[in-house]
Formats: sequence, C-alpha cells, structure tokens
Amino acid sequence: MDTSKSQQLFSAAQQLFPGGVNSPVRAFRAVGGQPLFIDRGQGAYLYDVDGNRFVDYVLSWGPLILGHAHPAVVAAITETALRGTSFGAPSELEIKLGRLIQAFMPNLEMLRFVNSGTEATMTALRLARAYTGRSKIVKFEGCYHGHADMLLVKAGSGVATLGLPDSPGVPVASVADTLVVPFNDIAAVESLFSQNGHEIAAVIVEPVAGNMGVVPPEPGFLESLRRLTTECGALLIFDEVMTGFRVHPGGAQALYDIHPDLTTLGKVIGGGLPVGAYGGRKEIMQMVAPSGPMYQAGTLSGNPLTMAAGIATLEELRNPEIWNNIEHMTTCLGEGMRAAAINAGVKVIVHQVGTMFTTFFTDQPITNWSSAKLAYTQFYGEFFRAMLLEGIYLAPSQFEAGFLSSYHSEEVVEKTIEAAQNAFQRIPK
Repeated sequence: MDTSKSQQLFSAAQQLFPGGVNSPVRAFRAVGGQPLFIDRGQGAYLYDVDGNRFVDYVLSWGPLILGHAHPAVVAAITETALRGTSFGAPSELEIKLGRLIQAFMPNLEMLRFVNSGTEATMTALRLARAYTGRSKIVKFEGCYHGHADMLLVKAGSGVATLGLPDSPGVPVASVADTLVVPFNDIAAVESLFSQNGHEIAAVIVEPVAGNMGVVPPEPGFLESLRRLTTECGALLIFDEVMTGFRVHPGGAQALYDIHPDLTTLGKVIGGGLPVGAYGGRKEIMQMVAPSGPMYQAGTLSGNPLTMAAGIATLEELRNPEIWNNIEHMTTCLGEGMRAAAINAGVKVIVHQVGTMFTTFFTDQPITNWSSAKLAYTQFYGEFFRAMLLEGIYLAPSQFEAGFLSSYHSEEVVEKTIEAAQNAFQRIPK
C-alpha cells in the first residue's frame, strides 16, 4: 500500500501543528505508523491522498450515521450556503432542528445549540450548579465529557490513548469539586452520596460508555443513578454526545427508559458539521440567559449550515427502517468478528450497543475503566495495522468506539469479516 503522499503531508503538518494533528488520537501513536491524509469520503468509504480506498468504521467519530457525502445532506448544505454561511441572528432552521430533536427525545423540553460537545457538557454542569446552588459534580473513571478543566480527571478517549492520567495545565482548584467513581459501581456512588449528597449538584454519565471503548451499563446502574440523584436533590445529566441516535433513535434514555434532568448532544445532530446542544426540563433551562441569570453565549451557535445538515440527517432517520438496518448490520459485524477471532484462536470480546461497537483484545469481562485498560493494546495495534492493509479503517485506539452507517451494506460487512479473518491470523497466539 503506497502512503508516500500521506507521509509527505504528515512531515509538513508536524511543522505546523503539535504532533502534526489537530486532535491527538489522529496521530496513530496508540497503534503505530503514521496517519493517513484523507482526500474524500463517499458512502461507507474513505479515499486517502495516495488513492487508497478504505471501508470507514470511524465515520468522523460517529456523526456520519448516513455515511459520507449523503446526497440529502450535501444538497441541504449547498442550498443553505448559497443563502449565507453565518448570520449571528436567529433563523427558522434552528426551530426546525430543535423540533426534530424533541420528536426523538421528548425529555428535552427546552434546548440550546452550541458548537461542540465540550461546550455542551461544560455548560450543562454550570447550569446544574446554578440551579441547585451546589458546587460538586460526580463523573466516572474512563468517561470523557470534553476537555474542560473540571472534567479532565481520569478521563477516557484521547487522554486514555496517550496514557495521561490527567492533563498538565489544569489547576488543582479546577477539579477540587469533581468527584470520581468507577463506572458501573453503584455501591461507590451510594457511598459518595452518603458523604457528600448535600453538596452534589449533578452526576454526569455516558449512559453507554464510548470513550474507554463501548462499555454498556450493568442492569440497574442507570436506574440507581436516577434514584440517588432524585433523593438527594441533584441533577442527572446524560452525556449523549456519542450515544444520541447511535444506541437507539431516541438515545440511551429511550433504550433504557430513564429520564435525565439534562442531556448533552453533538455529532449526529450536526450531520458531520461542528455542533453541540444541551437541554432538559423547562424549569431548569429557563435559568439560561436571557431568560435567567446563568450566562452562556456563542457567536456561531445555531449556524445555518450545521442546522441544515442536522435537519437533513434527522429527516432521513425518521424512517425507522434506516436505523434498524444499521443496527442489524452492526450486530452481523460483531458476530462475524467474534467467529473470526475464535477460528484464529485469538481472545477477544466484542461489545455492541445499537450502531456502536468495540473489539477488546482480552477474554475477561469489561465493565469499567479498570477492566478496559487491561485489554492488550499491543494486539489491537497489530490488528489495526493488518486491517488497514486489508482496506479497513478502524479507530486508531483500543479505547474508542467504532460506528456503522446506512451505507455499510451486507457486502461491505462481509468484506470486513473476511479482512478480520486474515488480520487475526497475524496476532501472536
């Protein structure tokens, strides 16, 4: 596989950008080798600058549930761009997308658009503190909620990939009120509430963890979080930036029938363009300026191009057959990967929830960050490189989720399973 032009571009990029990239996991340091520079995407495929074609299971880290360059999304962006790229003023597109989101997630009685998942989670926690008058927040080990200072404590995703327990530059005072417990450990949460319940403003959780790899909640875990927060007057925040429209058309809150007080969204609702949103109970959201005293603003919030792309995406997802087929193909992929690993004598666990999946190189149960980080990352790196040679582009980290789109057909999935059969043979037994 010729990657000479990608290598040349990476050399140039390293002179401009820290590590040669604009987001850490893209550097391939967790899997070895050098990153590919992408020229274009179409459907289920990526094409790099050297002309190589790959089946894409990253899909811009989740947003592209309809695949690359979906005609409806491209048409919506093009038509909107001809009328202006940014207004800094309200537009009808914001109302249309807001109503579409509410149709899928009625728990969001009011919402506000922002420009990233980090903005959404950061602001939701500020709002929780304003509403409750309390200062402490609870998060879970290995759950990543963006790169705001108060949340970079035992985070997953890129922080885990680079082996950084926290991040230099985060003042001690910024995380003094952030309490951290293991994911899926309700006894630890109960102990935390017994000691600090009257000071806790909110519990924020990825209802299905996606930033330590895909790790589902154990039975009763989310229900217990809902009970504890209600009893103690704290808010429950579901970070559905990744899981929204990915584990269920109505998000994890619909899949598990849990009603959080606040929800954060991103990725899919922007159709591939930068976006975030937070929303929830009306009485809480009315504290946001200008209705209330909690300040938050954004020059590009509600950007018309993003709104148009999001509307086109969610309009397509209103057809249940589209989402159900993506989930079915994800299940087929997971089953095929398991079978291929068994045939090759390789120990793996494949986790799948909805249209998300992760292949862990271990035979031990994975329920939280402590167990996830025991997976053999060297084997994952070897598997990643072998799959790349087979024309399959996976997440360049053991601790990330993979995604499917409406273009990942039976033929595409079968090709991937065949590639995995070859790739597993390269893993040391």
